[in-house]
Amino acid sequence: MNVLVVKANNRPASEAVSSKMYETFMENLGTVHVSTYDVFAEDMPYFGQDLFNAFAKVQAGDKLSELEQRILAAKQKAMDALAAADIVVFAFPLWNLTIPAKLQTFIDYVYQAGFTFKYDENGQLMGLMPDKKAIILSARGGIYSTPETEPLEMSVNYIKNVVGGIFGMEIIDEVIIEGHNAAPDQADEIIAKGLAKAAETAKRLSAAPI
Repeated sequence: MNVLVVKANNRPASEAVSSKMYETFMENLGTVHVSTYDVFAEDMPYFGQDLFNAFAKVQAGDKLSELEQRILAAKQKAMDALAAADIVVFAFPLWNLTIPAKLQTFIDYVYQAGFTFKYDENGQLMGLMPDKKAIILSARGGIYSTPETEPLEMSVNYIKNVVGGIFGMEIIDEVIIEGHNAAPDQADEIIAKGLAKAAETAKRLSAAPI
């Protein structure tokens, strides 16, 4: 079993709850083969025209610029990391109602027809990664689990829609810590309970590899 942890917060664990969730998960993972793809540590030029220019140049046999070489290499590295994983763990915060831009870039790199999804003969979208499983670890200081606030939450919902809905992965666990900023008097308890759940998730993964 190969576990890939996509880490998407470069703030220290002493300041960021999702970073602490990542650390807690890793500390309790046991002897499982695990690798971390840190989106803030990787060289990841943003998805855009430079990538499409690179594709065109590759097809034409033209020389690539340094930036075009970088973005093709970065995209391939992300795809290779995802392809090699049996279980993918996404550890990320809610920032301004959505995911960090660097995590979005990772998703953009691997969101490719013929790799993570395809269209069948009837034009229906099919996920190409049904044999992979996903785990979500996320933190948000506000409360986004009420009927009124849930529609505003575009980080966990986005990852679930992409990896579960488009890529076809089975989401086997989800640990969310929320409300620690909204209720500072309860913050320590909220965070401690969430970290305990993250630890339990890692231990279950170690005890019952798939």
